[in-house]
Amino acid sequence: MSLRSARTLRRWTREVRPTWKLALPIVSGMVGQMLMGLADTLMVGRVGVIPLAAAAFVNAVVHLPLVFSVGLLSSVSVMVSQAYGANDPEEAGEALRHGLLIASVTGVLTVAGSFALLPILHLFGQPTDVIEACTAYLLLLGASMLPLGVAHTCKLFGESLNRPWTPSLILLGGVLLNIFLNWILIYGHWGAPALGLEGAGWATLLARIATAVGLIVFAIRSPALRRFQPLNWFARFQRSWFDRLLSLGWPVATQHLLEVSAFAFAAVMMGWISADAMAAHQVAITCASTTFMFPFGVGMAVCIRVGHVWGAGQFERMRRIGFVGLGMGAGIMAIFGTLFIVGRMPLARLFVTEPEAVALTAQLFLVAALFQVADGLQVVAISALRGLSDVRVPAIIAVLAYWVVAVPAGYYLGFKADLGAVGIWIGLAGGLGTAACGLSWRFHLKSRMTERHSRKPEHPTVVV
Repeated sequence: MSLRSARTLRRWTREVRPTWKLALPIVSGMVGQMLMGLADTLMVGRVGVIPLAAAAFVNAVVHLPLVFSVGLLSSVSVMVSQAYGANDPEEAGEALRHGLLIASVTGVLTVAGSFALLPILHLFGQPTDVIEACTAYLLLLGASMLPLGVAHTCKLFGESLNRPWTPSLILLGGVLLNIFLNWILIYGHWGAPALGLEGAGWATLLARIATAVGLIVFAIRSPALRRFQPLNWFARFQRSWFDRLLSLGWPVATQHLLEVSAFAFAAVMMGWISADAMAAHQVAITCASTTFMFPFGVGMAVCIRVGHVWGAGQFERMRRIGFVGLGMGAGIMAIFGTLFIVGRMPLARLFVTEPEAVALTAQLFLVAALFQVADGLQVVAISALRGLSDVRVPAIIAVLAYWVVAVPAGYYLGFKADLGAVGIWIGLAGGLGTAACGLSWRFHLKSRMTERHSRKPEHPTVVV
């Protein structure tokens, strides 16, 4: 290897450690959040197939406003990280203040939407016993979206300022609280009534309120963040700030909504097949969503680091940070794909006991193994693009991947080709593969263009 090649390789590998250092606590927090859903699925699954199918249906419905809100609030991360790189504390504080109001409004709208859905749940074509079982859980899970949105905004603020560990530990504490409350309220321990699925809803709501309080205290009282807090929390809100946040967040929210709505529609299609199909889908999608949190955390770190170097004017580093992140995401998901193949039967039996549901769940784990790498690539690529403030074209790619490829292919394979639940998941895998290719290529083009037109840094260099 020539000296020049060795130096180039060192420049690229040098980005692995800081990316992983930032990603590790983010991954820990995000996996912790998914463990809350995993615990609900595991503990509700012991009650029966119908409650588990009802949980799958409600999670599919409520997850739509959740991911839309998360996408909308992603602009807080972009603006705070760029402000940090540019050494502009006032900009970071205003992004937090205005972002918290956006989170509160979207949370209230989600609560109202949950009540509005009650009279029309039967229109989704689900089994009658599933609809009857999910009413209280829908209202409780919908109500939990308000504290979750506020907590997520404070979490993004800390992570974007290179303080990710405290938010992650608070989130993990919320997960432990949720599991403990599940044990009490689902099964009726310590003198509490055995509420079943409704108990899981109460546990989630209470745990998310506690998590939100902890993260608000962190954002307001942490000495490490004091310099970046708003100068006046009660100053008049400015429309220009909402315009900036929404112009960045709206396309991301749309992309998130398109992706997750495709999976939500897949859950609805599972209900057209059977309760066993719904239960198998819930188990497999919960496990796949949990592994997804690892590349998602890497993607968040890449987004923040790209924002940092963008704000600092270090344009030549953006491309290296992005492609190193893509390699990390793909490698992590290849490991999980192998685990899904090897351990599909034990995993299935861990969640469900009925033989038909176990067999179908194991088949879905095989399909999930196939799309793990694609899922990792697409989330890191779109996160890197977000750090570059490139959000509109990725949203268009999402439309094509999920609603032109994934959903039609899943419907055709599931019902026309008689492959059932497995066919629906094969369609979803095709959509994720399309997204991975399109978004990775977009980052290649966008980062190369930015690097060629880069200018000398005008801001102080920030260690990232």
